[in-house]
Amino acid sequence: MTMSLGPYASFIVMSYVLVAAVVLLLIVWIIADYRRQQARLKEIEASGVTRRSGRSAADIR
Repeated sequence: MTMSLGPYASFIVMSYVLVAAVVLLLIVWIIADYRRQQARLKEIEASGVTRRSGRSAADIR
């Protein structure tokens, strides 16, 4: 069973390649941004600022 894409084969293949490249780029960007955000959060916490979500219920009272 072979598939013939006809005269538009190059357009179809390039479209899939472009979409795959964009998705891969977005994944890499999200990973890099996550690491930057984690590093920034550590810097902020090291400077003495604490997160409200990091406190327990006993600390609030």
